[in-house]
Amino acid sequence: MATSQVETVSTGADKAKLAFVAVLVLAAIAGFYLLAKQGPVVQWAVLLVGLVAAAVVFLVSEPGRQFVAFARDAWREVNKVVWPTRKETLQMTGYVFAFVVIMALFLWFTDKTLEWVLYDLILGWRK
Repeated sequence: MATSQVETVSTGADKAKLAFVAVLVLAAIAGFYLLAKQGPVVQWAVLLVGLVAAAVVFLVSEPGRQFVAFARDAWREVNKVVWPTRKETLQMTGYVFAFVVIMALFLWFTDKTLEWVLYDLILGWRK
């Protein structure tokens, strides 16, 4: 039986950091809209500075460190993947296209057969 583990932010300092991250993001967005009269350069600078500050505060919190560790592990796993060669990729793409063409022809033939049976034979309608 598998047990699921739910990780929560446990310390008050981490909760405060995450709350501060939310405040920084909201302040950056508010600053972007409130400084519309200052021009787009100031708007974007305030937004970017606020988001970078929020990212830095997040990365020094425990959930941020866990996220970085997870990202490193994920990248390590991606490097272990054996990717197909160009030849294998082209062959599989060809198989998929051939299957799509064959399936399209089959569905077209089935549609026309049912159309002929229903409209010509059963109902006697002529187009």
